[in-house]
Amino acid sequence: MQFCDECGSMMKTEDDRWVCGSCGYEELRDEATEEQMVTTTGQEESEIIDISDAEDSGRPKTTAQCPECDNDQAYWYMQQIRAADESETRFFVCTECEHKWREDDH
Repeated sequence: MQFCDECGSMMKTEDDRWVCGSCGYEELRDEATEEQMVTTTGQEESEIIDISDAEDSGRPKTTAQCPECDNDQAYWYMQQIRAADESETRFFVCTECEHKWREDDH
């Protein structure tokens, strides 16, 4: 990673140069610096864990009526989605159809 000497922003590589996207400052890339750089690769598909299935997420179950399929069991979790001085929002995920709904304290 290279930072601009003029404005301090992170620079991008373009061919044999570093270019600042903020102020346009350019400088040649140094081969000695290139040897110190680490390039990362994307994760392989076998390394990615799919946590979209509610059943596999380890969430607790409760009795709640699904508005879609009328099932009476749902996974639940709480999340702070508004200001910190307001209460958390409870989210439910149906154990049958995986419909997601929320319950707010008003």
